[in-house]
Amino acid sequence: AILGPPEVNVTSCPSCLNVTVKVPTSHFRDKGELMSLIDIYDELDYDITLKSLEGEHKRPRQRSTAEVFSAVIEELYPGRNYCVSVTISASLNKHSLPSPWKCDTAASEARAEYREVAVAGAICISLIIFGVLKCVHSTGFILLKISLPQTLV
Repeated sequence: AILGPPEVNVTSCPSCLNVTVKVPTSHFRDKGELMSLIDIYDELDYDITLKSLEGEHKRPRQRSTAEVFSAVIEELYPGRNYCVSVTISASLNKHSLPSPWKCDTAASEARAEYREVAVAGAICISLIIFGVLKCVHSTGFILLKISLPQTLV
């Protein structure tokens, strides 16, 4: 029997990618229900292949006992596009189909914090402008106070 392909989702994080893998179901049934590969093999090996401008890089083989699991690929260049494919195998069955390529761009830490910095900067600039206008107004340069004639006072 050929294992796979697994279902793969990729999301970006600062200078990394989070790869979520869902193990495919098998063709075997137990009481009418399709069995997962974990039910049959207890644990599975998985290989993640990372593709970028530099070419393909196969990550070290990992092992999982869960039907859905995640792996984080770290130390990536921010803003660069990466594609990921996952292959599942078992100790007793090395025949497998790789997942289709899933691509995403590794996020930059600056982009993740950009909104907070922009809001804080806008508040600081507004306070500075307000302070300068208040000082200029109190010294009488803006909205000069016009003295009323003595008879109207």
